[in-house]
Amino acid sequence: MIDHVSLPTQDLARSVAFYEPLLATLGYQRGLYRPGFFCVFNFEKKPEFWLSQATQPFGPLHLAFRAKSQGAVQAFYQVGLDQGAKDNGRPGYRPQYHPDYYAAFILDLDGYNLEAVVHHR
Repeated sequence: MIDHVSLPTQDLARSVAFYEPLLATLGYQRGLYRPGFFCVFNFEKKPEFWLSQATQPFGPLHLAFRAKSQGAVQAFYQVGLDQGAKDNGRPGYRPQYHPDYYAAFILDLDGYNLEAVVHHR
């Protein structure tokens, strides 16, 4: 349904340094990096996630990234914290969504709610 997502950030270089290792835990790779924007490629080598320089971020945002395993969810969470994110939900099952919903949540450097999720045990 969604082809790609773009987030505004107040500090593009800082956000690239945060997102690049974070999304690498889920198998995403560095894409284009030009003045004013940055993107990462998905598993099919297509630009799927973009960051753009802005004067201020927009309101509350929740963005969930697909993970291939629980280990990837755990790595996403830990690398996020190591890069300066804030905890917003430790890795674990979320049976309120469905029995096999395993996810972790962090708040990025601009305060966006990021999630890594896998839908199988």
